[in-house]
Amino acid sequence: MSKATVFDCTILQLPRIYNPAGSITAINNQQEIPFDIKRIYYLFDVPGGEARGGHAHKDLQQLIVAASGSFDIIINDGNVKRTFHLSRPYMGLYMPAGLWRELDNFSSGSICLVLASTIFEEADYIRDYSTFKHWKL
Repeated sequence: MSKATVFDCTILQLPRIYNPAGSITAINNQQEIPFDIKRIYYLFDVPGGEARGGHAHKDLQQLIVAASGSFDIIINDGNVKRTFHLSRPYMGLYMPAGLWRELDNFSSGSICLVLASTIFEEADYIRDYSTFKHWKL
């Protein structure tokens, strides 16, 4: 069980080094984010009207960034829902473990970059909302 609530999610402003030839953002373990990165993945080519996510993680922490374009993340702790809109590559949503998430409202060409605290482990996923609600008790 996780005591995390939607209010434990935080938008982090990542370092942005501006240059007229193109800006850069670097993310370091335990510096810009409160965990060590063990896995990086990204979602792309999401058709308009499609949603992603629809699950929770028991132990995994994440930083979610709109590397390109924009999308919404709906976070649910079993009692309260909160929606975050990501649209800047130097802003990321920190998500602790134990929260249900859904991603939708993807703009054309958007890329959702995810930095994760653990490698992929199917046993860490809760993919059924009623199971999630019971787990949160």
